[in-house]
Amino acid sequence: MRLTITAVSRVRSGPERELVDDYLSRATAAGRAIGLGPASETEIDNRSLTDRTAESKALADAIPAGAKCVFLDERGKDLSARDFAAKIGGWRDEGVRETVFLIGGADGLDRSVLPQPDLVLAYGKTVWPHKLVRVMLAEQLYRGVSILAGMPYHRD
Repeated sequence: MRLTITAVSRVRSGPERELVDDYLSRATAAGRAIGLGPASETEIDNRSLTDRTAESKALADAIPAGAKCVFLDERGKDLSARDFAAKIGGWRDEGVRETVFLIGGADGLDRSVLPQPDLVLAYGKTVWPHKLVRVMLAEQLYRGVSILAGMPYHRD
């Protein structure tokens, strides 16, 4: 099952870019043997998009047919790493081909133009900069894949 982060705007070169790329690469490598991956990222160019509705429509257009859809939103569920891994593993075991994780722009997601999410995920009640959310999500994807693969990366 492919794992795709789809986000509004670009993360340019720098520490955040390096971390996202590193964690997605690790998740891809660790997931090969257990039917997960590749882990990748799609960036939506928002320079010509005027508001969150336009950004959300662009995100919706990037969701492949049949993909599970996860919204990143501070009002979502705060899952443990093991629960997150179990959710991904369950979808894989059901035969889902792709899961897309959506990160909106500065004004969030306009749900009226997006499909119904399969999960709304939060990293606590704190509002995080979107660059850091992308890093944290990439790391959690790697952590989840590592848990499912029985690797020692995650320790309880």
